[in-house]
Amino acid sequence: MHKEKTVSEAITYRRSVRIYDAKKNIDPKVVKECLEQAALAPNSSNMQLWEFYHITSKSIIDKITPLCFNQNAAKTAQQLVVFVVRKDLWKKRAKANLTYLDTVFGKHTAKAEQSNREKVARNYYGKIIPFAYAEFLGIFGFFKFLMVSVIGIFKPIYRQVRKSDMRIVTHKTCGLAAENFMISMAAKGLDTCPMEGSDTLRIKKLLKLPYGAEINMIVSCGIRTEKGVYGKRFRIPFNEVYKEL
Repeated sequence: MHKEKTVSEAITYRRSVRIYDAKKNIDPKVVKECLEQAALAPNSSNMQLWEFYHITSKSIIDKITPLCFNQNAAKTAQQLVVFVVRKDLWKKRAKANLTYLDTVFGKHTAKAEQSNREKVARNYYGKIIPFAYAEFLGIFGFFKFLMVSVIGIFKPIYRQVRKSDMRIVTHKTCGLAAENFMISMAAKGLDTCPMEGSDTLRIKKLLKLPYGAEINMIVSCGIRTEKGVYGKRFRIPFNEVYKEL
């Protein structure tokens, strides 16, 4: 067992690996541990609107591979992880946060006796989250957008309240979890490749995902071969992307 890498070492080690070694298997339990690390990723309002489908079945990988256009990263993968956005679960997740607040502050504290922190937290998940996520055929989102636009003339206000805005929020959140996963895998000397090139509709049907679920990305897993990394890492010069104000 190799010594686990530091965060900096793992970030440097991580590459998008396109070809994995067919002779070197990876332990599904280790991949699951890395997904537990993925679940610790920062996310919007702690709503955790994600699910992780850990594919270890060779037959399912074989079915998904052509839906990823037969990319080598899918074709040679030992395992796959499908990162799924579940914006449709916002009510359930908000309720889970409110239940957690009961364990922190007590379930039956009279409103007059609640601390300011408790009032803010309960108001956030009980009123603000429903305001942000509630939707009806795009109509409610349009009126929310008009309302915050008018209020925004007079003071700073959160403006991402339309259905399309909240979809972006949840996908950003899921992307953070995927990054946590890939860095955790790299720390253990395992390799990954995030794949956006796929027929997400067919994969969604294959995995029997519910209507409201959306695939964020598919990450292949394995151990790299010498040909698995396509050349030296290229990045735009840092001074072109770094701005200090």
